[in-house]
Amino acid sequence: MMSEEEYLANYDDSRYPKPSVTADIVILAGNEILLIKRGNHPFMGKWATPGGFANKNEELVMTAKRELEEETGITGVSLSLVGVYSKPGRDPRGWVISTAYKATINKEDISVKAADDAADARWFTIMDDMTLVSGDLHLTLDDLAFDHKDIIKDALKRA
Repeated sequence: MMSEEEYLANYDDSRYPKPSVTADIVILAGNEILLIKRGNHPFMGKWATPGGFANKNEELVMTAKRELEEETGITGVSLSLVGVYSKPGRDPRGWVISTAYKATINKEDISVKAADDAADARWFTIMDDMTLVSGDLHLTLDDLAFDHKDIIKDALKRA
């Protein structure tokens, strides 16, 4: 019988395909949600929750905090797990699994500034019919990028 060290030295990790891993963040303040407008493909120009790809050897909650800061300037919020999203086809770039987090904040305590690959960042009021409203912009959850509709619904259930 081989030792674990011998087993690992001979292990062929190419036998199993690898997904890309992302983190998405739902930021809530009362009946408002913070969304970013995507500045890049896929879904360029669509609204989404902040988020992005994990770096190698990065804990996913740290990915969420880094992406939140890079795209919105928000730091120092406490994140809680919403869920893991792995439905095939959820991202047109390929096999992408996302871990979603949420934070409930007092928006007067933070300042939001779109940056990195976010073309805009704004607060949307969540109406009773789940319409998202920011000024004269009205969105439904179906208007959002990726499967963020599902992520937001799950985050609101846990709010």
